Amino acid sequence: MAAKLRHLPVVEIDMKQLIKGLFPAILLFSCISAYSQQTASSPQFRREFLDYINQTREKGCNCGVTYMPPAPPLVWNDQLEIAAMGHARDMHDKNYFSHTSQDGRMMQDRISAAGYKYDGYKSFRIGENIAEGDMTVAEVMRGWFKSVGHCKNLMNPEFKEVGIALYNGYWVQDFGGREAFSPEVQQMIKSGKYKLIEKE
Repeated sequence: MAAKLRHLPVVEIDMKQLIKGLFPAILLFSCISAYSQQTASSPQFRREFLDYINQTREKGCNCGVTYMPPAPPLVWNDQLEIAAMGHARDMHDKNYFSHTSQDGRMMQDRISAAGYKYDGYKSFRIGENIAEGDMTVAEVMRGWFKSVGHCKNLMNPEFKEVGIALYNGYWVQDFGGREAFSPEVQQMIKSGKYKLIEKE
């Protein structure tokens, strides 16, 4: 099967949370039960991906005509891997290729359902790359770095964590970046003196 790489416009979501007022915290998403899938990658699979990504992030690179400066290394996140595996399996089983699941779930729904949530964080950013085809890790990574949108996800300094899955030729790479509130602010939120609102 020939490699297919696509970048769809809505693959990154930034949900900044602000502190305001004297009201209890409000939830931004409805609750979704977590996927039952467990992480399945080998240490070698994780290491190979992280080495490839982080060597490029350390040096910086061009994403098309845009130079992306060096960025801090990504670390592996099991919840993001679970979300990636669920989507890769679903695309294979239902024979489609999209960031939107056939049941209407979006990237943020799948990542939240896998347990990677915004609760307790003042910023929350997620992104996703997908690919289809029988490729090695090096081949799929070269393809993603050659595609402007995928490359910008890979080099985004606001992403701190990644989870990647391969299922029968479907590749999914889920990114996350969260910044925690200070302990003092967390206490104010817990006490109800501050509330969280979503910044558009």
